[in-house]
Amino acid sequence: MVRQVIIDAMTELLKEEGIEAPLLNDDTILLSTELDSLGFAVLVVRLEDYLGYDPFTSMKEAIYPKTLKDLIEIYEQYKS
Repeated sequence: MVRQVIIDAMTELLKEEGIEAPLLNDDTILLSTELDSLGFAVLVVRLEDYLGYDPFTSMKEAIYPKTLKDLIEIYEQYKS
């Protein structure tokens, strides 16, 4: 469920920005999706709305995920 919510939210956000969404898989490098830091922040806010939590506020050390798999694992690790 978390995986699909993240993929759907990313795809939706990219489309809203006028960016053609690439085929998203575990190895997708997040920077290659053309989401900038503001776009990533918007994604995290949306995911908090959809999932009910923001794992980045629970982290002791800030981590920036490099791949889609990293992002999904962060959300799964901090799942309520």
